[in-house]
Amino acid sequence: MKVLITTVPFGDKDRTPLDLLESNGIEYVINPLNKKLTEDELIELIPSFDIIIAGTEQISDKVMEKASNLKMISRVGIGLDSVNLLAAKKRNIQVSYTPDAPAPAVAELTIGMMLMLLRSVHVSNSQMHSGEWYRFFGRRLSEVTIGIIGVGRIGQGVLEHLTGFGSPKVLVNDISIKDKIQDRYNVEWADKEEIYKQSDIVTLHLPLTAETKNMITESHLLSMKTDAIIINTSRGGIINEDDLYKVMQSGHLSGAAIDVFDFEPYKGRLRDIQRCILTT
Repeated sequence: MKVLITTVPFGDKDRTPLDLLESNGIEYVINPLNKKLTEDELIELIPSFDIIIAGTEQISDKVMEKASNLKMISRVGIGLDSVNLLAAKKRNIQVSYTPDAPAPAVAELTIGMMLMLLRSVHVSNSQMHSGEWYRFFGRRLSEVTIGIIGVGRIGQGVLEHLTGFGSPKVLVNDISIKDKIQDRYNVEWADKEEIYKQSDIVTLHLPLTAETKNMITESHLLSMKTDAIIINTSRGGIINEDDLYKVMQSGHLSGAAIDVFDFEPYKGRLRDIQRCILTT
């Protein structure tokens, strides 16, 4: 049994998963390129492996075609949008994922980004290290309107945390889970366009699909308030990165926080926008 671990880092802080593999006599290889693999890179690596412990790289029909020994794909994290499930089913390849494991951490990260952006902590820190002294006027979470697009495990985790901040006004658009949360949280239902226009903070918690690819472009960003904030901790490609750069370069939007990108490691122009938080 040979396992290819494509998600990195893996086992750095806690060796338990690696110890489990080793104690069961399972041979493994951790991503030798130490980055998110392209389709061609994965095709080069995959042929001799029985199992992939995968990140968010695309595991396409073309990849599986070259993986004659592949029996299982185990996704580390939420979402299976990166796996061609029909291709896996056709080849009797088992697919699993760990939807609950990262959800609390991503929800907490989202709240942390909201607080940093509302108080311009990231910009103030950068300026202080450069010898500049400027007092930013911040806003409180309880005083703003927050739009949550996608209210699954992470979106609901964000809602849960927000109850501890004075229950700010929250707009959501995921009508499919209305029965599950309408009695628990104080939310209002709105379509995406209204969320863009009314919210001081827009946070995204969606899978990447044909419908959500480039879901937010220049026109949507410009429809937001001048001092609004946008956060994406879900999937790269939902916000058009070039459009976000263009809009923020013009001075529109007071801040953004992006944790996921079209191509990783990210080397794009958003690095030049000081008020845009970029995380790995």
